[in-house]
Amino acid sequence: MTHDPQEATGQAWSALGGAPRLLERVSYGRPGAGLPARLPVRELARATVAVCSLAAAELAARRTGRPVPAVRVDDGAVATSFTSERHLRIGGREPVNFAPLSGFWRAADGWVRTHANYPHHRARLLACLGIRDNGQDTELAGQLAAVVGELPAEEIQERVYAAGGLAVAVRTAEQWARHPAGRAAAAEPLVRARRLDGAPRRPARPLPDGALLPGAGVRVLDLTRVIAGPVAGRTLALLGADVLRIDSPRLPESADAHADTGFGKRSARLDLAHQPDRAVFDELLDTADVVLLGYRPGALDRLGLSAAALLERQPGLVVAELGAWGHQGPWARRRGFDSLVQAATGIAMAQAGPDGRPGALPAQALDHGTGHLVAAAVLRALTEQHDTGGGAWLRFSLAATGHWLTHGLSARAADDEDGYEPYDPARHLARADAPIGRLVHALPPVSFVGGPANWACPPGRWGADQPVWVQPLSRIRYP
Repeated sequence: MTHDPQEATGQAWSALGGAPRLLERVSYGRPGAGLPARLPVRELARATVAVCSLAAAELAARRTGRPVPAVRVDDGAVATSFTSERHLRIGGREPVNFAPLSGFWRAADGWVRTHANYPHHRARLLACLGIRDNGQDTELAGQLAAVVGELPAEEIQERVYAAGGLAVAVRTAEQWARHPAGRAAAAEPLVRARRLDGAPRRPARPLPDGALLPGAGVRVLDLTRVIAGPVAGRTLALLGADVLRIDSPRLPESADAHADTGFGKRSARLDLAHQPDRAVFDELLDTADVVLLGYRPGALDRLGLSAAALLERQPGLVVAELGAWGHQGPWARRRGFDSLVQAATGIAMAQAGPDGRPGALPAQALDHGTGHLVAAAVLRALTEQHDTGGGAWLRFSLAATGHWLTHGLSARAADDEDGYEPYDPARHLARADAPIGRLVHALPPVSFVGGPANWACPPGRWGADQPVWVQPLSRIRYP
């Protein structure tokens, strides 16, 4: 069985509203052995990177008046980037990606998947199940297994969510399709884009000399956490945008996760419920071009920072809103992460081992894939804004991307790797000196002729930057 890589790219490009003729500008490297799975993960990864690269090339052409540059998708670079957190080394140290209490646990009638990477989620998980946190992870894991094993999976799920923690009952694809949240997610498009009038056409501005950076001069406020949104911001920073991530000083962040997704960006902390900090944020917002929203849907509404409120305030903004479970249905306002979406939607059971234990995709592909789709949609919105003016309201969810993976992409033949070159991630890694130490990191997969080959700068320390615009960033030459 053979696969036309353009099929998946065409689906994603159509969802983004791109002109079909531009697909001719995309070519592909020979598939390697990266991202092996029972589901078409490689196709999803390749397609999302391809459309992001094409959207960048399209915007570059608009801003220069030249033809759209050719796009070349390298499967090895894509696979390495989609597993970037596993390749990252900080001063020789391997980062921690999942905490000991994050994982699959056998329930009385099936399986449960928990997520306890952040201290507040860990505390809520243990407290609602009556487990006292003594700091001894091995002992606590045994207690958690014992408690979960006595209860139905659905009861664990609802009890933990009611306490503000994170857990889902593991379902098959058929069970998810019958679930009200599954039906709602299946009804959502891969990309929901709403174009808004009310802002003039963006004047043409020259791009700087050097690498072709279609995002140069674009100011992006990044209000996202945990892979998908930060990957989108990291990608826009690669393309020249001034990306400033804003976090609350009251929420913890993983230094390792920030290091993986912080390339090219800056990071500041502001308490948006505190008037002096809010005044600083409002001043940033007044001259922003793009806002990325990645908190639980509704979480920013009380601060007047919903997508609708932002666009009412500034009709020319491009606002990209990202959620876990979709923007309609009973789970629309629930927290969620890639691993939980995989577990709830049948993906984990599709990857189950011979013993029936749920498995996982070879990458957090829903996060990385959605992140590249977000960046692609923002770039396309900027292209349309360049042509006709107006703003845009863009919506995405990990569940919609998961539905595309399981129902929208062609299944791959088991032997389709025969005769292809082996995958060597070392070819797609680089080294850099950063404020947090000497880094080994994945190179960006987004590529087009004349575009940047590496990040503008390595990540700094989380929250250590001043909340000001400093475009253009000085480019750092890597060894």
